[in-house]
Amino acid sequence: MQRHRKLADDVPPVCRLGLATRGNTSLDPADVRWAVDRGVNYLNWCGRADGMSDAIRDMGSRRSEVVVAWQMSARTAEDATRSLEDALTTLRTDAIDIVTLYYVETPSEWARLREPDGAFDAMQRARQEGKIRMLGLTSHQRAMAAGIASAPGRPLDMLMLRYNAAHRGAELDVFPTTDRLAIPFVAYTCLRWGALMEATPDDPPGWAPPAAPEWYRYALANPSVAVALMAPNGRAELEANVALLDDWRPPTPGEMESLEAHGARVYQHAGGFP
Repeated sequence: MQRHRKLADDVPPVCRLGLATRGNTSLDPADVRWAVDRGVNYLNWCGRADGMSDAIRDMGSRRSEVVVAWQMSARTAEDATRSLEDALTTLRTDAIDIVTLYYVETPSEWARLREPDGAFDAMQRARQEGKIRMLGLTSHQRAMAAGIASAPGRPLDMLMLRYNAAHRGAELDVFPTTDRLAIPFVAYTCLRWGALMEATPDDPPGWAPPAAPEWYRYALANPSVAVALMAPNGRAELEANVALLDDWRPPTPGEMESLEAHGARVYQHAGGFP
């Protein structure tokens, strides 16, 4: 199982286990620095001032060792330009490595982004100015995202979508496209919001769901996944997840079968997205 992945020529190789923050999790700057010291250098920032933004801002010369991805929700050029300048100021950096157009869920949203006064062209100009290095898209809509990525002109440098043992649709809908185009796929929700670590009514007698690291191991075992994001809430969860780096291997065939079987049970009982 490959441990690092090169995402683009002008960014450093990254550890495939990435670190993300979001509004309902909490990490201190010291936690983020600890993870970077352990080798985790893909940092997915939610855009709100938090422990990750504080850590990035104070990295100094170590900033060149990490890849910073930022989720941008702006849809117009004006809002996108202002948001980017605010993010650069908050992070105290000259450039953001990856900007992902956040939660693009409908063709009409993508069309709006591509209008002359839309955020897409603004970010293309920002790339020409050296303020960003890669432009991607975050979505739940697999087929739509894959279609956008493969459109004439190759508008995107990466895709960020859900992938876990309960939601495996990307294997058919997205991976053939990202593999063919050789663009990175970043997986989020690898734990299915924690449901993969919970029991279901159909579990075999005496069977206990594995802890979080095993579900990240599952996602990372697929070579089509460039980065699997963890979003721990606090130092204890972070340390438990990063322990995967000390046992870096794919699941055994028996483990893989067990993980996929539980993923199927979770999909059946937890409901929600396909």
